[in-house]
Amino acid sequence: MTELLPLAAASSLSSVGTPTLWAVTIVGVLVLLVLDFLVTRRPHEVSMREAVGWSAFYIALPLAFGGWVWARYGSQQGVEYLTGYLVEKSLSVDNLFVFMLLLAAFAVPSVLAQRVLLYGIAGALVLRGVFIALGAAALQTLDFAFLIFALILLATAAKLLRDALSGHQQEVDINKMRSVRLLRKIMPVVDEYHGTKMTVRQGAKRALTPFALVVVAVLATDIVFAVDSVPAVYGITEDPYLVFATNAFALLGLRALYFVLHAALSRLVHLSYGLAIILAFIGLKLGLHWAHGIWDGVPEIPTLASLGVIIGVLVVVTITSLRATRGQQPDRREVVSERH
Repeated sequence: MTELLPLAAASSLSSVGTPTLWAVTIVGVLVLLVLDFLVTRRPHEVSMREAVGWSAFYIALPLAFGGWVWARYGSQQGVEYLTGYLVEKSLSVDNLFVFMLLLAAFAVPSVLAQRVLLYGIAGALVLRGVFIALGAAALQTLDFAFLIFALILLATAAKLLRDALSGHQQEVDINKMRSVRLLRKIMPVVDEYHGTKMTVRQGAKRALTPFALVVVAVLATDIVFAVDSVPAVYGITEDPYLVFATNAFALLGLRALYFVLHAALSRLVHLSYGLAIILAFIGLKLGLHWAHGIWDGVPEIPTLASLGVIIGVLVVVTITSLRATRGQQPDRREVVSERH
């Protein structure tokens, strides 16, 4: 993540991120990560009270930061930040659903679940930092970077919609996962969990634990999510600092949010439709922005209008999902979308 500091200083992109602000933000993110690791150092089942408390904190913090951005830099940057944060938070719920399925597939004990999620969040933050830096570099050097981002989002939206319409899901077969097969070629793997240990001694050799396998599987899914989440928020704002801030705040609260939404996640049956619409809309916004730079007559979609569309889509799919699953028990089948 620190490679973003010189990038922000030298970037020709308009940004509110000074070297000092970048440094303070990255240190703040690292402090929060360390705090989360300290909280989870002793494996335990997470109570609803604990999960709600941490979720409230991780929602209040980014909203307060958004208020500061609005007051310090103006309404345009404030709206861009809040819209980007809402997009990233929506996509992070999709992350949680996949994480839930992976934890079930690997039969992760409930006392270890939050530590697995925390490793996934830390890995996602590093990957987002890399992708944000690459995205900023692309915007500086490639005239058609916005068009590339638009095509990525439109392709992702089309795949989400196709999978949602077909109801295409498959059972998780751990033995067929590429990351698991690769690790088993490198080292032997024991069958039982040994707390949060990644390796244990087996005779004269070290062996991996199932905990190590599930952490790697979660990190592998992080790569897929970074590919579409970073272009999505660049469709809202071109400011690399705001892109990083929205991603960081959306990810930091996932550990607690998972336990708050665990039972409700399987009821959000129309979420994929909503995310497909949102990603397609942002892809269209990016495409129009690219075209506007070539032909002045091409209209652009204002950020405030984008915020209204995104909120409207999320409200509609949440209501329709809850109505469609009214009276149903949560579906805890160990299935996972083809998306990852």
